[in-house]
Amino acid sequence: MEKVRLDRDLFSGLIRLHILYHASKEKIFGLWIIEELRRHGYELSPGTLYPILHRMEKKGYLKSEEELVKGKIRRLYGITPSGNVVLSEAKNKVKELFGELFENEDS
Repeated sequence: MEKVRLDRDLFSGLIRLHILYHASKEKIFGLWIIEELRRHGYELSPGTLYPILHRMEKKGYLKSEEELVKGKIRRLYGITPSGNVVLSEAKNKVKELFGELFENEDS
């Protein structure tokens, strides 16, 4: 049971980076990001994703707006200037970590 919790803790930052990255490219919405994350091997329910999106919005990394799509209201999320700064810093940290994780892999 502890392994599952560790994995969730370990991968939660990567999920947030995926969200920021995609929100920097275009506005995203919940179902789309759930499907996109699934393509990368992450299984998130709406009950897990939406609190993450709301926390990221509260921190000022994302900004949401409502849009009417086929008679239904859809909440779209886009990255903010603060989110772009955080994403840029995170990219540098990931690049550094990637180098360390794989520096001796070719030997």
